[in-house]
Amino acid sequence: MTGSAILGDLVEVGSEILQLVVAGRVQGVAFRAYTRRAAQALGLRGWVRNCPDGTVEIQVVGAAEALDAFRRQVTRGPRFSRVDGVRVGVLSEWTEPPPKEGFEII
Repeated sequence: MTGSAILGDLVEVGSEILQLVVAGRVQGVAFRAYTRRAAQALGLRGWVRNCPDGTVEIQVVGAAEALDAFRRQVTRGPRFSRVDGVRVGVLSEWTEPPPKEGFEII
């Protein structure tokens, strides 16, 4: 992935806001907690939430290399999950306010 997004002081130059929508058995299996741990370990900022349609939505910002590693981890998922697909997009702005720092389950 190339490019950058700039949103005032929310995103550093060279970072991307990545949106991932994960389908499969991803609710009720600690997928959001797994996602938070992975993001924190990579120094990413953003949030994750369950969606009414059974998917999990993630919006995350950070360096391209860290985002690539994060995407690989999300594709695997935690032990009891089953990831059937991950839709990935790059956003120019957040759809929900991001945390000031760190990664949150919302």
